This record gives sequence, structure tokens and C-alpha cells, in this order.
Amino acid sequence: MVGILFGSRSDVDTMKGAARCLDELGVSWEAHVLSAHRVPDELEKKLKVMEERGVKAFICGAGLAAHLPGVVASKTLKPVIGVPLGAKLGGMDALYSIVQMPKPIPVATVGVDNAFNAGMLAVRILALSDESLAQRLSDWMTQMRESFVTDNEEGVEL
Repeated sequence: MVGILFGSRSDVDTMKGAARCLDELGVSWEAHVLSAHRVPDELEKKLKVMEERGVKAFICGAGLAAHLPGVVASKTLKPVIGVPLGAKLGGMDALYSIVQMPKPIPVATVGVDNAFNAGMLAVRILALSDESLAQRLSDWMTQMRESFVTDNEEGVEL
């Protein structure tokens, strides 16, 4: 199971990409709006509950100062994947905030607004210890490649 967290309801549309990826590969998830700044105590309580329910990795979307992924990484030993959200400055402020975590609190980081890739990275992490998931991922990648080739066999009309 993967936990998907983000700081504001305005982030729902972007973070749906992570859920879509996880759904496509049959990985369960749960999502919550939890701000590192507005409700830090609630965030800490929810992280404990989620870990007790079996969450093995967290995907955290954050914009602006983008502290949520780092705060989550400081509270858990599970992998944390940060999704910089493009709220301001094209998301570069959030990208720099997430990618520049101090030692020893790592946060894997994907591209701005690329929640689907965060889901894919979570799947790859979980597949390391789940043979069934690894096979589903392999099948998914094979299908993606075959679809790409088929879609482009006749060239592209410009």
C-alpha cells in the first residue's frame, strides 16, 4: 500500500496521476490532505496510523516552500517520493525545496507536477520485494512499448 499526501485540496487533480498509476498496476493506496504547516500534529498521527495499516511508501505533493515531503521523511523510515507542484515560479521553488534535503533525510524527487512518475517509482520500489507486482510491472512496460511502436509504425502526420 502507498500513502499519497498533499497539503491542499487544490492539489487533487495533479495528485490523481499517482493514484491512476497505482490503480493501473493493482497497488492499493490511500490519500489524505495533510499540511506540514497547518496541521503538523495531525500529520504525525496520520503517518503512524497509515504505517500500522501497511503503507510501505509515501508520495507527497507539495508546492511553494514544499516542506511536506521532507517532514514526512523525517518522521518515517519508509521511502518518500516528492512531487513538486507548480503553484508558483513554474514549480521550481518547490523542486529546489524538495530535492535539496539535508543529510540524512532523503526524499526521491520526480519532475514538477509528475505525480504519475511518483506512482511508478513507488511501484518499482515495492516490486523489489513482491514478485507478483514485479511481473505486473514487467507486463505493463512491455504493453507500453508495444503500444508505442504500433502507434508510430506508419509515421506521424504533421
